[in-house]
Amino acid sequence: MSAAALRSALNQLPPQVRQNLRQTDAFWRSLRWGRLEKPQWVSESAEMLGDRDVDVLIAGGTLGLLPALWLQKQGWQVGLVERGAIQGRDQEWNISRRELAVLVELGLISAEELEAAIATEFPAARIAFPNGPELWVEGILNVGISPRQLIATLLQHFRAIGGQVLEQTAIDRVTVHPDGVAVYSGRQRWSGRLLLDALGHFSPIARQARQGAKPDAICLVVGGCAQGFPSSDHGDLFVSRSPIQQQRQAFWEAFPAVDGRTAYLFTYIDAQAARPSLQKLFCDYFEALPDYQGIDLAQLQWQRLLWGILPSYRQSPLQSQWNRILAIGDSSGAQSPLSFGGFGALLRHLPRLCRGIHEALLADCLQASDLALLQPHQPSLTVTWLFQQSMTVPLDRKLPPDSINELLGRIFAVMDGLGPKTLKPFLQDVVQFQPLAKTLLMTTLLHPVLVAKLLPQLGLKPLLQWLPEFLQLGLYRSLAIAGEPTDWLTDITPAEFQQRRRREAWVYGSGCDYH
Repeated sequence: MSAAALRSALNQLPPQVRQNLRQTDAFWRSLRWGRLEKPQWVSESAEMLGDRDVDVLIAGGTLGLLPALWLQKQGWQVGLVERGAIQGRDQEWNISRRELAVLVELGLISAEELEAAIATEFPAARIAFPNGPELWVEGILNVGISPRQLIATLLQHFRAIGGQVLEQTAIDRVTVHPDGVAVYSGRQRWSGRLLLDALGHFSPIARQARQGAKPDAICLVVGGCAQGFPSSDHGDLFVSRSPIQQQRQAFWEAFPAVDGRTAYLFTYIDAQAARPSLQKLFCDYFEALPDYQGIDLAQLQWQRLLWGILPSYRQSPLQSQWNRILAIGDSSGAQSPLSFGGFGALLRHLPRLCRGIHEALLADCLQASDLALLQPHQPSLTVTWLFQQSMTVPLDRKLPPDSINELLGRIFAVMDGLGPKTLKPFLQDVVQFQPLAKTLLMTTLLHPVLVAKLLPQLGLKPLLQWLPEFLQLGLYRSLAIAGEPTDWLTDITPAEFQQRRRREAWVYGSGCDYH
C-alpha cells in the first residue's frame, strides 16, 4: 500500500519530480557506499590577477543573495553566480518573527515588504511523545514566509543598486591567486577579491575541503504538501508516534501552508550503507501518514513532495584551507546536528557574517587564517552532538523500543518546567550553559534510572568528548560578558579585526546572541 501511495502521489506531480527523486537517491546511495567522486574544483596559482571584476563573488544565488545585498549596499561590488535562475521555491520557509526581524534591522527589506512575503502564520506548535504530555510552544517556526516572494524582492533591490547577477551559470572550477580568486564556467571567467561559497550542504568546494569525508551524522527527511488534510490552525514541531523500528526513530513535523498542509517525516541516522533509501522512507511516510493526520490518502491532492539529505560534520563550522574563500550557510556546516540548517541557520549568523566580511575587506584580512576567524569553534553547537547521538540507533546495537521516546518526553517536560528561557532557545538551535546545566541536573534528580540507562547507550568515549565542550560552553559564557561588536566600521586594522572576531566567537559560541 505504501509503495502504491508513493506512486499515486508522484503521478499527481510533474514527471520531473520522479526523476529528481531517483537522482537524489542515487546520490545518497553513492554517499552511503563511499563512492562519491571527490571534486577537484579549487586550485592555486602563483600568477597575479591584476584587475578584478568585482570585490566579492558569491556562488549560490538563493541564500547567497542576503549577504550579497548587504555588502552591495555598503559600497562593495558584488557578483552573484547561480547555476539556474535565482528564485525561491514554492514551499514556505518556517521561521519565527524574531528571526525574521534581522532582515529589517540590516536594511535588506522594509517592514511592509516583509509582511507582504509572509504567507502563513499560526499561534502555536506541538511537542508530543507517546505516553507523555503534549507541550505547546508559541513563536517557534510559526511563520511561513514565501521564498518566492522574499527572494524576488531582495533580487530587485540588489539589481537596483548595481549588483551583478550571473544566472544559468554553472561554475566548474575555481583558481585562487595571490591577489584574488577567479571562477570559471566553461571558457567564461569572473574574478574578485573574495569568494563566498553558498552552494549548500554538498558544495563541491566544501566537499573538496573535507577531502571526501563521510558526514558524521545525517538527518533524512521526506514529506509533502497536500490539500485535503483535516482543518487545523496549529503546527507540529517535534512529534513521535511510534517506537524504534528498523534501527531508527521516526519523528514528525507539520505546518499549515498557503495551499494546503505540509507534513514531514524525519530521522537521525549515520551514513552507513545499510541505511534506507529516500524512496523507502517515503513508503514509511505514506504508511504512517493516515494514522498521524487522521485521513484517508485518497482524500489528498498533492501539491508537491519534498525530501532532503542533511549532513553534519563534527569538524564544523568548516574553515577553508584556501585563501580568499569563505564557506557560509549550509556549506560551512554552521548549524547543530539537530537542525535542518538553511534559512533560519543563516539568519542567526547574518549580522556577524556581514560585519565580519565587510571588515575583512576593509583590513585586507583575506588569508585562510583570517577567514577562519569568521567560522570559529562554537561550543553551543558541538555540545548538541550528544543529543543527536541519543536519538540515533546504531545498526549494531539493540535498544529498548521506547527508550528514545521516553528520554525525549522526560527531557522536554523538564525544560518546559524550567520555563521558556530554557525551552525556546533550544528549539531554535541555541544551547546556553545555565539552561543546559539546569536541565541536566533536574533530569538526573527526577529520573536517575533513566539517566543510568542512557549512559551505557551513549558510551564512555562520546561522554569524554562532550565534557570539555560543556565546560568550554561555560567559559565562553563568562568571556561573552564583553559583548559582541555592534558598531559598523569604515576603517579597521588587522589587529582590530582579529579582536572583534574573538568577541563574536565568545558571544555566538555561548548562545548569548539569543535575546
